[in-house]
Order: sequence, then C-alpha cells, then structure tokens
Amino acid sequence: MMWQADIETMPRAQLEQLQLKRLQDTVARLRANSALYGERLKEVGEVKHLQDIEKIPFTVKDDFRNHYPTGLLAVDKREVVRYQGSSGTTGKPTIAGYTKKDLEIWADLVARVACAAGVTPEDTAQVCFGYGLFTGGFGLHYGLERLGAAVLPMSSGNTERQLMMMEDFGITVLIATPSYAQYLGEMAREAGVAGKLKLRVGLFGGEGCTAAMRQRIEQNLGIVATDNYGMCELTGPGISGECLERNGLHFAEDCFYVEVIDPDTGAVLPRGEQGELVVTTLMRDAQPVLRYRTRDITRLHYEQCACGRTHVRMEKVKGRSDDMLIIKGVNVFPSQIEGVLMGFDHIGAHYQLVLKTVGFIDTMEINVELLDGALLESFGELENLQRSLEARLHAVLGLSAKVKLVGPRTLERFTGKAKRVLDLRSTT
Repeated sequence: MMWQADIETMPRAQLEQLQLKRLQDTVARLRANSALYGERLKEVGEVKHLQDIEKIPFTVKDDFRNHYPTGLLAVDKREVVRYQGSSGTTGKPTIAGYTKKDLEIWADLVARVACAAGVTPEDTAQVCFGYGLFTGGFGLHYGLERLGAAVLPMSSGNTERQLMMMEDFGITVLIATPSYAQYLGEMAREAGVAGKLKLRVGLFGGEGCTAAMRQRIEQNLGIVATDNYGMCELTGPGISGECLERNGLHFAEDCFYVEVIDPDTGAVLPRGEQGELVVTTLMRDAQPVLRYRTRDITRLHYEQCACGRTHVRMEKVKGRSDDMLIIKGVNVFPSQIEGVLMGFDHIGAHYQLVLKTVGFIDTMEINVELLDGALLESFGELENLQRSLEARLHAVLGLSAKVKLVGPRTLERFTGKAKRVLDLRSTT
C-alpha cells in the first residue's frame, strides 16, 4: 500500500528535477525573507544544479539556539499557527514554527510512513509519545488521522493504564519509543494480558533500536515493527520510514534533499559511503532549513526498493557523531554494545554504560539486566555468561569492558528516550 503512489514511485530523473525546482524556490525565499540565510547566501551564486547546494554553508543546532525563539522564521508571525520543538532540558529549546500549509504537508508525510508500515483506516492506534513540545506525539497523531485510522492519544507514562486501554479498545497499532515498547511488553507479560492484546503493527522512533532489540519487542508484543525518523528542526516524524520490506527507511525526497558528509571535514561523500546525514527542507513554509547537520551516522541507498518505491533509503542510524564515545582512543557507539547484548538469550533489554577514569585511564563498565533472577543463584553459569559477554564485546569494540550482571527490573525504566550512558569521567 502507498499513500501517495504517484510521488513515492516517481522516476529518479523526474524526482531530481522536482527537487531542483523546489530547492531554487527555497533559496530565493530565504534570500528575501531570512536574516540568517540572507547573509549566508550572499557569497553563494545561482543554484543551477542540485550539486550547487554544496556551496551553501551548513546549518547547525546552535543556529536554532542563537535565534531562539522565532529568529529563523521566513514568514510573518501572523502566518504561524503552531510552535513545537525539543524539550530544552539542557538549555534553550529548539523551536520550529508551522503554517497551516506546513501542518497539512506534515500530516501527509506521516500518513505516507504509516501506510508503508502497514497501517490502514481500519486500525486503532495508541500513541505513547508525549504531547508537549516534542513533535512525536502530535506528528504521529495527525498523520494517523489523515490516513483514516482511529487514534487514542494516551501520551507517555502510567503503564498500567496504557495496558488497560490497549486491551479494552483492541488497539492494533502501537506508537512509542523502542525502550518503552520493550517495557510495555514486560509489563504485559507480568500482568497476564500479553495474550489478550490485538496489536499487529508498531511504529517506533525517538531513539535508536537495534535489529536484535526490535526482534525482542516483536516477540513480546506479537507485532511487526518498523522504524521511522524525524527531528523537530526539519519538521518532525515523517521525514523517512520503513516499508514492510524493512530494507532501509524511505526518505520523502520530494520534500527533503539529503546528503552524507565526512563529519570531520564536511566534504560530501560518494553515494553509498557511511557518514553524517545532512538534510535540506524543500517544502517548509514557515521555517525552511538549508543543509542541516543532523549528527546522525548512516548510509544511503539509491536503487529502487522491492516495494516499488523509488525514493532513497537510509540505513538504520548507527549512532550520532556527537554521541560517539571515545574510550582509550577507540570510537564506540552505544548501538554496537546493544547489538552484542541482545544476542545473548539470558540478557534483558535494559543496560547502562558507566564511564570512569581510574589512574588517568578511561574504563567502561556495563550494567546488564538478566531476564531470570534465578541465574544469580548459579555462580558458575553467571561467571560463564559474564566472560562470554566480555569476550564478545572485546571482539566487536576492540577494547575491554567489565560486565556487571544485575537482577531483573534493577535498572531505571524510561517512558521516553532511554538514558543509557552515565559518564563520570569529568568528575572522577
């Protein structure tokens, strides 16, 4: 199924012509209406080809913070009908403005992603994202309604009530972060309602999810799960999402132009190489963005998908260039560690990385939950599992990490994005 089949299967040559026209229009609007881009574009000549975008300077998160709250608008404030953004827990929030046209396009983009994931107008979806500034809740909500599905806006938290409503309403689609979906699965089993749920589809976003963790979630909840991608600086969810082939996330290239760059040099990399994702909006009305450095590490595939869609597919995000951990000179992404842990049968989905400095040397300890607390009574089995985990982590990461096995439900649960890293190196 496709929501906008004529767009989603557009031949690449035609698609790139459309992108060029929309890029030229966006640049012209920003020259005339944006203080930030008007200045930056003075040294940029005419955009005659898509490759000319490489002459345009990058936009970074600090540009949003430095122009908070409305300094990046390219329309009169009277045209803005909504503001959304990041929570701003570490400083000023990142705010995005939307016109009525922006919201209509956004709803279609999310409907496109949901349809690709198998959602139909016959479904009832439970949204477990928060409904504050965060774009996930409202984005999925209005996109699912645009598709024709019924929506239960539960927001986050109160897991017992989440499960009750899920059972009572016969919910078929779950919208959540992967870590919260895993937690819901655990609680459903404990409450004895897992077999009563009618869930069949899961759309997860807001944080990374390894293939192994997704498999666990699918087994616990009896669903087919897909990833979707988005960020408030660029609109929100709906930028890209998996189809049921699950061979990469289809980008909405009619609305976004994507590049992959070397995160150290900023140079655009050849197609197929892994690097940092850079995104330009092509259809934003209130707040267009040129060449935004997402800091997400991925790879793009341009060949047509087996589903028939022609738009470029991005691989699952490996990690973030700014979240990458450097331990003893080795680059480590938390997703690498999660991939190892999820490969062991006795290991749960919850873990925590604790980084310390001991004698001027960085160390990493990984607190890992067991699925069955009875294993704690068997010292031999526990020791063998710990050694196996440490050996596998060393082989994958190229450095030593100490594993500490703890009982079930020992580590903190999160209803939103999980906080996996406790970095004590600066205070040790």
